[in-house]
Amino acid sequence: MLQNEIGRDNTFNSDLLYTLEKGESKMTEESSKQLQDQITRLQQMRMQLQMIMQQRQQVELRLKETDEALEELEKTDSKTPIYKSVGSILIKTKGKSEITKELKSSKESLELRKNTLEKQEGRTKEKLNELQSKVQNALNISDPSSA
Repeated sequence: MLQNEIGRDNTFNSDLLYTLEKGESKMTEESSKQLQDQITRLQQMRMQLQMIMQQRQQVELRLKETDEALEELEKTDSKTPIYKSVGSILIKTKGKSEITKELKSSKESLELRKNTLEKQEGRTKEKLNELQSKVQNALNISDPSSA
C-alpha cells in the first residue's frame, strides 16, 4: 500500500513539474514562487507521512511480538524458569508474574503509541490531500488548456 502511494505521488510530482514548466510563462513570478513553495511543502509532508506510517508499522510489529510473548507465558507454569533479553545477554527473571506485568505495561505503552500515530497519520493525510488539491487547482488555473 505504501509503495502504491509513493508511486502515485511520484507521478503526481512529474505532472506538476511538467505543468509548471509548460504554464510558467502564464503565471506571475510571485504565484509561481508560491506554487513552488507549496510543492516543496507537499513533498515534505509526503516524507513525513511515510515516516509516520513506518513508525506505526514498527510499533504494530512490537505489539504483535509482545502479544505472542504473553500468550507463550500463559502456557508455562510458575516453576518454569523465564529469561529476558537485555542487550546481547539473557537474564533470568524473578518469575512469571514479574515478566507478565512488564509485558502488559509495555503492551499498554505500545497501544497508546499506535493510537497516537494513527491519529497523526490521519491528520497528516488530510493536510496532504488539502494541499495537493490547492496545488492541483493552482496548476489548473495557470494552465487553462488542461481544464
